[in-house]
Amino acid sequence: MKKDKLATPSYCFILAANFLLYFGFWLLTPVLPFYLSEIFHASNATIGIVLSCYTISSLCIRPFSGYLLDTFSRKPLYLLAYFIFTMIFAGYMIAGLLTIFIIFRIIHGISFGMVTVGGNTVVIDIMPSSRRGEGLGYYGLANNIAMSIGPMFGLFLHSAGTSYTTIFSYALGSCTLGFLAACTVKTPYKAPVKRSPISLDRFILLKGLPAGFSLLLLSVPYGMTTNYVAMYADQIGITAETGFFFTLMAAGMAISRLFSGRLVDKGMVTQVIAAGLYLVSFCYFSLTACGWLAEWDMTFTTVLFFLIALLLGIGFGTMFPAYNTLFVNLAPNSQRGTATSTYLTSWDVGLGIGMLMGGYIAEISTFRIAYLSGTILTVVSLFYFHLKAGPHFLKNKLK
Repeated sequence: MKKDKLATPSYCFILAANFLLYFGFWLLTPVLPFYLSEIFHASNATIGIVLSCYTISSLCIRPFSGYLLDTFSRKPLYLLAYFIFTMIFAGYMIAGLLTIFIIFRIIHGISFGMVTVGGNTVVIDIMPSSRRGEGLGYYGLANNIAMSIGPMFGLFLHSAGTSYTTIFSYALGSCTLGFLAACTVKTPYKAPVKRSPISLDRFILLKGLPAGFSLLLLSVPYGMTTNYVAMYADQIGITAETGFFFTLMAAGMAISRLFSGRLVDKGMVTQVIAAGLYLVSFCYFSLTACGWLAEWDMTFTTVLFFLIALLLGIGFGTMFPAYNTLFVNLAPNSQRGTATSTYLTSWDVGLGIGMLMGGYIAEISTFRIAYLSGTILTVVSLFYFHLKAGPHFLKNKLK
């Protein structure tokens, strides 16, 4: 077997585990706003707060999960978090009060924060370093494929009048299968690590903060998109099945995997991120414009709406493995968990802000104005990366 071979059984199993975990996650993402509105009669602002509880709890645990994964055996922690994440879907079925649902949502976010850091760290451990960008690209592709199927499947079930208990059952079944796949992953032996004194850089990769801020700004409009794009389409009058938005977005991400990971492995980390930032900025400007274009020509707006989804997928799919590699290349091997944690924490902070901001702005104005705000943040992220984050990485990278 070649030393740099990617397609090992363990790598395939962790791809399957990642796909099934995110399928359960994405299946519920566009449905939960409707669930909270129809079952608990929550307002848009309340929906934003409830949804953001998940992300806030996830980002709170991420720094600690990175430290734990760098200190103890990674696979048992990964499996424990995966198991808790899976069981919470069963909890949703018995949550008869909004307060109980929020509690389950917080626990779900904590387990998600741990399982995603664990999964990313384990996959880095089992892949050859010479193909890390490509390997992370395919690992992210499993998420993208889940994103193409999950939201569309969830919205299809909702549109067909399927009960929310049944929808939660599908998510539970998916993650149960994913947990079984994760159990079969074989990880390399990790020698016990002597725990260093507690310090800030054991929980946050300080060298990664400039890139983290750029990523945070970028994830705000992404949070608005994944949670509110169906409601935005309804608000501006698009009658086509909005589940296809996620399908096309994921297709774009899949297309980007054909070249982005290999470019990253050739050392073009900052160039790949910059290209993605330009494309995403254009996409969010166009998505905002759909709110005005709908009043002029609905057919054109509908076509543009779905074209934006494809281009957004290419933009984000291009950047994800590059950003992930950027953080890992700023850290020594003993801080892989911390690097991954900082990367995902930055992303989650922006997602939480996006959920809150999107719901709040829509409550006092419209989703069109919410996406306009997100567009401005992507442009700020673009300039900040060019002026600060990119040069900082080139100066401080270790690999």
